[in-house]
Amino acid sequence: MSSSRRITVALVGLIVLVLAGWFVREAVSSTDSGTGTGVPGADSGLPVRALSELPVEAASTWRLIERGGPFPYEEDGSVFGNRERPLPAKKTGYYREYTVADPDRDDRDARRIVTGSADELYYTEDHYASFVVVDPDG
Repeated sequence: MSSSRRITVALVGLIVLVLAGWFVREAVSSTDSGTGTGVPGADSGLPVRALSELPVEAASTWRLIERGGPFPYEEDGSVFGNRERPLPAKKTGYYREYTVADPDRDDRDARRIVTGSADELYYTEDHYASFVVVDPDG
């Protein structure tokens, strides 16, 4: 085989490998909910934030949720209706809400953690006007 033919075969082989790698990468990313994070709820399109980036009281509330309480407010654990659909549409009862206390206030104020039945974790600091997906391991 001539040297120019070997170079041509090598280049064609390289192109095939690059294209195959691109297709494999696209297939993997499309099965990863498009996020690449592995955080439940990240495919919602909402921004993802680490729990460590939220107010320290959010982490305290998360620990209470993991333990199953006891919760400081009677409303904690109640169904979040998602009426305005800030979160992905699910059947009634899918989401539960919990108060994130504000040490500067005597009332429940606006901060909440909302959990989903598929282990999603959302945080709002403005009484449901906006949400972020929470990465509890971050």
